[in-house]
Amino acid sequence: MSNTIALYPLSNFTFSTKEAQPEEDPSVSARLQRLQNNYEDFGMRRTVEGILVVHDHGHPHILMLQICKCFLQVVRAGFTPGDYLKPGEDEIEGLKRRLDERLAPPTDSRQFNSSHGVDNEWEIGDCLAQWWRPNFETFMYPFIPAHITKPKECKKLFLVQMPERKVLAVPKNMKLLAIPLFELSTMPHGSYGPQLSAIPHLLSRYNFIYQ
Repeated sequence: MSNTIALYPLSNFTFSTKEAQPEEDPSVSARLQRLQNNYEDFGMRRTVEGILVVHDHGHPHILMLQICKCFLQVVRAGFTPGDYLKPGEDEIEGLKRRLDERLAPPTDSRQFNSSHGVDNEWEIGDCLAQWWRPNFETFMYPFIPAHITKPKECKKLFLVQMPERKVLAVPKNMKLLAIPLFELSTMPHGSYGPQLSAIPHLLSRYNFIYQ
């Protein structure tokens, strides 16, 4: 992909809602246990996530999701859309499938037509980073530690080129956030975690053109 990227304003995009997508695990420990079970059955988990970039008032923003409970009580920090792949699944096709699951309008939706971007396919660009989970723990590294021969998960972050217009349907139990790059880079490191805080550095190689 070219190092020059066109960014379109947040106001160009249409937002709707769709059925809730409950978390698969009730707790962090349950999530790690499922990861361990999955590893025993299929080996290292492969995860893909998309970095969706738009602009608001001439500054790049990253679109992220946030899991909520009743009364908008936040129970999980913002995360970039995506998820783990099926065994043997292609990374790009798998990411498109996961983006559709998270953000595409229902296929039977009649409230928008193709001119609003319902039918626009996801344009997947460069792989910006990969993170490795050495053990069945929460922390991931941007490298494989020297003493680790069998990492438990590899997560890859891909740049997603957003079109001029697109409809995004957000599950009812989630919020869609547009986080400015300056917030990701200047907030205390623990606010977003090392993976999200690294995004501004990963995007620094690109020249943005604001449409």
